[in-house]
Amino acid sequence: EKTGKVLGEFCRCYKEQFGVALFNSVRYEIEGAGGPQAQLLHRKVPLEDHVIYSGNIFQYIEENKKWRNRFCVVPHNYGLVLYENKLAYEREQPPRVLVNSAGYKILTSVEQYLELVNNSLPGVTPKSGHSPILKCPTDFPLVLWHPYARHYYFCVMTGKEQEKWRAVFQDCVRHCNNGISEDSKVEAPAFTDAIRMYRQSKEQYGTWDMLCGNETQVLSNLVMEELLPELRSTIGPRLKGKAPERQRTWIQVSDAVYRMVYELAKAQYDAAVARCEQERPQLESTIRTDMDQIITSKEHLASKIRAFVLPKAEVCVRNHVQPYISSILEALMAPTSQGFAEAREVFFKEVTDMNMNVVNEGGLEKLVEYMEKLSHLAFHPVKMQSCYEKMDQLKLEGLQQRFDVSSTSVFKQRAQIHMRQQMDDAVYTFETLLHQELGKLQGKDDLCKSIQRILERVLKKFDYDSSTVRKKFFREALLQITIPFLLKKLAPTCKGELAKFQELIFEDFASFILVENTYEEVVLQSVMKDIMQAVKEAAVQRKHNLYRDSMVMHNSDPNLHLLGEGLPIDWSEEYSGQPEAEPAAERRRRAKQVVSVIQDDEGALPYGAEALLQPGSPEPREPEEARAGVAPSPPDAVKEIREALARESLGDGAAEEEERLMNGTDASSPVPGAEVPPGTGTRRAAPAPPVPGAEVSSGGHPSAACHQRSDKETGEQGERSPPQPRGTTESGEGVQTEF
Repeated sequence: EKTGKVLGEFCRCYKEQFGVALFNSVRYEIEGAGGPQAQLLHRKVPLEDHVIYSGNIFQYIEENKKWRNRFCVVPHNYGLVLYENKLAYEREQPPRVLVNSAGYKILTSVEQYLELVNNSLPGVTPKSGHSPILKCPTDFPLVLWHPYARHYYFCVMTGKEQEKWRAVFQDCVRHCNNGISEDSKVEAPAFTDAIRMYRQSKEQYGTWDMLCGNETQVLSNLVMEELLPELRSTIGPRLKGKAPERQRTWIQVSDAVYRMVYELAKAQYDAAVARCEQERPQLESTIRTDMDQIITSKEHLASKIRAFVLPKAEVCVRNHVQPYISSILEALMAPTSQGFAEAREVFFKEVTDMNMNVVNEGGLEKLVEYMEKLSHLAFHPVKMQSCYEKMDQLKLEGLQQRFDVSSTSVFKQRAQIHMRQQMDDAVYTFETLLHQELGKLQGKDDLCKSIQRILERVLKKFDYDSSTVRKKFFREALLQITIPFLLKKLAPTCKGELAKFQELIFEDFASFILVENTYEEVVLQSVMKDIMQAVKEAAVQRKHNLYRDSMVMHNSDPNLHLLGEGLPIDWSEEYSGQPEAEPAAERRRRAKQVVSVIQDDEGALPYGAEALLQPGSPEPREPEEARAGVAPSPPDAVKEIREALARESLGDGAAEEEERLMNGTDASSPVPGAEVPPGTGTRRAAPAPPVPGAEVSSGGHPSAACHQRSDKETGEQGERSPPQPRGTTESGEGVQTEF
């Protein structure tokens, strides 16, 4: 009922905003809008056929209250995919859990987590001496916490592993939070404007932390924001048991309701979008036919609203906003500019180190190896962490309360996404220019000089684009902070009077001109001049290496953007001596993963670590054949298979393959007692039954399945690639949402 009510109101807002967004899109297409041209190239498919990271991690299984060793894969879409173990991953068995991490927070201490849990259910706090809801067997926990959905508990053995996993998880959250595609010029602005209008109709102004994830996730958060307090007051008093048990039950109830809301919201939103798309051709035809009349009508409406609103808005800006603009800008500029400067430094260091290593170690062959690593620098969570951390310094102090900014996380994540994009643009431009030069070079000295010369050119382009991107970010952030504040201040005197302007809009144009939107544009104009002036002054003073707007970088590479339109560069294919007719499937199989796996002895997860973490709860390990319904193979058959595999592996780097498969842990048959809960279905073909007796044991070799992996799978840590998880959609327990 609550979902239907909220979605009904939202879909009405969405339909109104769809027409406005469509008009703006067509008008932009016809009139265009000039801006500084980016100097760096933009890569179209940054992470095709790669995985970000994969490795072993301990997960707490709530069903049996035990810690289990899991193999976690982070594919290029940044979902978290958890398998029983590495062998299950190699054999393409269904994953245990799929997690879309949008809206989650990464916690690295149990105390942080317990504080959030205690706050989620007021009045229910474990007494001193009672066991808390979670105990971690090591000093290095990683908890994924969500205000509505289920929580995920992990731990590792060392601080170094914890730092790496935290960086990886944070990258997943950052990427998944940014789930609304900016490529959509109509649906995306219509959706975000409809969300804003809906919340403002409920007197909720300012930034919203839960505007994260895809459209359905955002709508689910919108419903849960209203539903959860009612749910808590109704169900909270009826929960039974000790405090930790009541907290655990409440988390499960909240998660179950969130899933129900998600499904209902998805169905209603999809239906609303389909209706709008059905009407789109007719609307677009009207816009193109009557564009001039629509613009004239809108300008007439804007002039009337401006005459009414602008005097009040200007007084409000002068008294409540203007004195604080420079303070807000300075608070934004320092950490953001430090982050971009760090990104520049990381790029410079990586290329310089590569240049030295190529000269010292052997020319073109080494260049190919290093360029493959460099090409994914922007998507390396650990190497980029030093850039992202600069944004942690962002604090608006008293300004945050004055302007009703609930959290700075919105601005932090936006700046971090800009840093990653800027880094990838720099890397892609560098490799495109270097690729163009390679055919003309002779010897190591030429190569070294060419790399240095191209690096300097790219850094100049980086500085120019960095200034452009940061100035735009500062302007948008200042508007995002001040406009909701102004709208809230002006609402008592202005909002009630807006209805009288409705009669100024022709009925034929009512789908493209809205009084509320025009009113907001007038309010924006009242403060825009001060914001533009503040950013301009910062650039004139060369604060934080910002360039003046009047500075135009002449395009020294007129054909560079044409180069960027070509096919992606495959360094290993072109320069590593591979046969020209190598099939695409084989190229995918050789794909590398972006972050290397930790190989520290202290960080290894030894065989039987689950038992060590859960003393006193040993479980018998059934043979895999028995669980699969296959009769156990006789010892001779096992021996024959292993000998055959050993012979097959001799020319194929068997030692490296075994080391990579083991990765510090035993990858034999899955742990009993941790099966996928009933009802967890998977929309994918069931894997073939495992080869009897072919599991890995000490001194053994990977099973035949490992040597016959699907060509569709990608991403590897060594020279052979484990399969990349498919984009399957799972339902039921243990699966967060589709991604």
